Amino acid sequence: MRILITGASGFVGGSFMQRFGQRGDLQLFGVARRAQSLPNYAQRDLSQPFDLPFQPDVVIHAAARASPWGSKRDYAQQNVEATRQVIRFCRRVGHPRLLYISTSAVFYREEHQYGLTEDSPIGPDFVNLYAQTKYVGERLLADYEGDHCVLRPRAVFGPGDTVLFPRVLQAARKGMLPVITGQGGAVMGDLVYIDTLSDYLLRVALAPRLATSYNITNAQPVDLQALLHDVLRRLKFPAPARHVKVGTAMKAATAIEWLWRLLRLGGEPPLTRFGVGVFAYSKTFDPSRTVRDLGPPSVALDDGVARFVAWQEQQWSR
Repeated sequence: MRILITGASGFVGGSFMQRFGQRGDLQLFGVARRAQSLPNYAQRDLSQPFDLPFQPDVVIHAAARASPWGSKRDYAQQNVEATRQVIRFCRRVGHPRLLYISTSAVFYREEHQYGLTEDSPIGPDFVNLYAQTKYVGERLLADYEGDHCVLRPRAVFGPGDTVLFPRVLQAARKGMLPVITGQGGAVMGDLVYIDTLSDYLLRVALAPRLATSYNITNAQPVDLQALLHDVLRRLKFPAPARHVKVGTAMKAATAIEWLWRLLRLGGEPPLTRFGVGVFAYSKTFDPSRTVRDLGPPSVALDDGVARFVAWQEQQWSR
């Protein structure tokens, strides 16, 4: 099987390439904006019309602007226009199966949400531009004439992670990570380990029949604060000591975001409403459809956390 992976220089796409690059029954080809000296790779700006020296049976569209902060223009180009151009490419090369990696954030509201399914309501309001533009990509995919499927991973973590844990661990190491309080009990959340996600992507690529969408998790909701404290303990980082109420944290994040936009400051704000929401509101998912059609997670969550901690120890020791 010939599989094209967009975003092959990123966390998800690159991990998939590494995990299955040596399998004899697969021929992988990666494409992304960054240059890489690999024989099965091409540098392309996916927001522009493009062609490739590769005829895929399956396209995994993992390229995206995954940061919770950015300009409308960046999100429109990297999440909407790039998806439109990938669909056009697929139409030109014979309508291969197209797998679109969206995000569980399309469901999010600033409140607790439990047992979310693939059919839970989406929109019309979104927590940020990332979620909004990824959903626009989902709607573009709905008009694709070939076989297609939307995949919505929840909180992907593991070696190579550049989005989820690095921001939190940096703040914890500097003693700047607070404990968010006032949520009314433990904040429960699903995560998915990167190898589990990669294995699910391959299962979807090979499956004879597919549902229109799958929420991808490790099917094991956890107390997020307890998990974070456990990771910090293993890494010998200081545990958060300062307690901040949800309302106070949200007001502070709103003010910081407003200031960042007003002054057009570079980089990402030190605090965002989305970042507060991760540890303020429970988000759990019903894994029934995914487990029924694609099987159970390939890597247990505890094993994934242990592997991630070992990788982090190597990073911080350098």
